Amino acid sequence: MAKHTAPVKKNDTVTLTFEDLTHEGNGVAKIDGYPLFVPNGLPGEEAIIKVVKVNKNFGFGKLLELKTESPERVTASCHVHCGGCQLQHMSYKLQLEMKENQVRNVMKKVAHLDHVPVHPIIGMENPLNYRNKVQIPVGEKNGELIVGFYQKRSHRILENMDTCSIQDETINEIVKATREIANRMGVKAYNEEKHSGELRHIMVRTGYATNEAMVVLITRSNKLPGKELIIKELTKQFPQIKSIVQNINDQRTSVILGNKTKVLWGEEYIYDKIGDITFAISAKSFFQVNPAQTKTLYDKALEYAKIDSNDTVIDAYCGIGTISLFLAQKAKKVYGIEVVPEAINDANNNAKLNGIDNAEFFVGEAEKVMPEWKKNGLDPDVIVVDPPRKGCDVDFLQAMLDMEPKRIVYVSCNPSTLARDLRILEDGGYETKEVQPVDMFPQTPHVEAVAWLEKRVSN
Repeated sequence: MAKHTAPVKKNDTVTLTFEDLTHEGNGVAKIDGYPLFVPNGLPGEEAIIKVVKVNKNFGFGKLLELKTESPERVTASCHVHCGGCQLQHMSYKLQLEMKENQVRNVMKKVAHLDHVPVHPIIGMENPLNYRNKVQIPVGEKNGELIVGFYQKRSHRILENMDTCSIQDETINEIVKATREIANRMGVKAYNEEKHSGELRHIMVRTGYATNEAMVVLITRSNKLPGKELIIKELTKQFPQIKSIVQNINDQRTSVILGNKTKVLWGEEYIYDKIGDITFAISAKSFFQVNPAQTKTLYDKALEYAKIDSNDTVIDAYCGIGTISLFLAQKAKKVYGIEVVPEAINDANNNAKLNGIDNAEFFVGEAEKVMPEWKKNGLDPDVIVVDPPRKGCDVDFLQAMLDMEPKRIVYVSCNPSTLARDLRILEDGGYETKEVQPVDMFPQTPHVEAVAWLEKRVSN
């Protein structure tokens, strides 16, 4: 039998027209039916491409020169190639179209639910400066401190990235000032190879609704030269800073935060609001990085949950209780489950902070906890699930089916695993009513979606 070979070889230069986009936002061009995936290419554009990798069924290329430009091409707001914002060359309209199509495609091809309505994606009015948190590495060049994200697929710092177009403007200013002050104080950057120096990362968090800021200085040891002056200058320049914290990470590791955290100045927490709920955020708290769109997402989850004052709700993968506390405003009782003990501690504190006494939080794996609850007579009316990117484990999906809630609301950060899990839930007796995509991370290929499922009534 004839062996199929690719029509191009590595390092070939070809002129092709892009026909489509992958779900990562790469342009797709074909040569004799063989697809080449090329970053920065847009549909309709003719380009000269260098082939950089050849596989049996597809290859990868590098864009050398555009011969024609798409009307959807825009000038990127940032020219630092950290790899975080892969879609900056696309108009926001095209970004939204691409993400909505991704959800539609998986609903059709993976879930086989092409009859289910997928609503137009909800985007942002301003798709820039939305992130409320940064963790930025610190390095050294010519004896001066530099800060910046790592270059894509490397540990080389893209130096003096004093601004990032998707970060809150205040964060950009605080990072820049922290670097300049620490530099004047003679603080040395952490050296990975020698495991020497002091400052490893600068983390800044801001409250979207409160305008409060927290600065976290991540160091190799307790030592931080000139910390009194760093505190004095930062708090003078930025009155919105309510907390300055030192986190000590003495390990040779790429994990950013260490186990020991101490407040150098101000409070242990800053606060933010999503809707009417206030959240206390510590240096280590997990909190959504785009609170404006988080409210949009949660409002939709609440709408789909259709809960009233007689309903019992389980919130699996509850984190610090963000969705649980939203649900508790309408439900009779909410039970939250999460494997991370610190998150459950935050969830309990946030319930107290808001005077919510009908939400209870438990540490554990949902697929193990829920069968126990079922045995003990807990019958939820609604289950809300917001799993990580890998989606739900089969055991968890089964535990959910065994509890037979009237409704399931599935909040997803990965359309492919959402579609896979919806298929299992459909086969288990549930009907997917509709899906709403939400753009939580403009300028990146990520898309969130909320699905509403109802238990089928047997005749």
